[in-house]
Amino acid sequence: MTGPSAPASLAPVILSLHNRNLLYGELCIKLWTMAAASKPVIAALFCGLALCVCSAQQAPRQTGTPNATQQKASGTRGRSTNRTLTPDDGLGVISAALDPKVRRYAGHDCSHLVHAIYERAGFPYAYASSHDLYAGTQGFQRVSRPQPGDLIVWSGHVGIVVRPSRHVFFSFMSAGPGIDHYDAPYWVNRGHARFYRYVKNDA
Repeated sequence: MTGPSAPASLAPVILSLHNRNLLYGELCIKLWTMAAASKPVIAALFCGLALCVCSAQQAPRQTGTPNATQQKASGTRGRSTNRTLTPDDGLGVISAALDPKVRRYAGHDCSHLVHAIYERAGFPYAYASSHDLYAGTQGFQRVSRPQPGDLIVWSGHVGIVVRPSRHVFFSFMSAGPGIDHYDAPYWVNRGHARFYRYVKNDA
């Protein structure tokens, strides 16, 4: 399903750096460069993504996920602790969202777009509709505090968190892939959103 109007497309970005800081810098530079050469509406999207990604670099990093901490505290009873998406992994997911090859095979709805992005980033899971994701599905763990790369899901729509501190997410909107604020009236009126984090050893 789709949301309010947003810029129709993202331009290609090829990301091959492995160092986290260089990767952030490279992504920001490419976004700002493309913004300067784009039409005003598309430029606004590039600038927004650049601000989100560059600001995310300055955010304090957690030493572990809340869920992993809770699991260690309660004991695993002989079972291995689930390995969830790290902040670095989340950057990879956001980077994959900029790849035009992803959108080529993503169809024209939010759940297929998100599925294609995760596949491209190297985190595969069995396709699930936004309704199934909202209810909870294998391969994802519900969290209360999202980080970049996590899913944000309403009953009927799904997106990818880009910058939690600013409530920014990426999804397929009515005019195509774009970003918006999930605390905007439109999304608030859709009901309570849930956040899910990819579980590496459970997909």
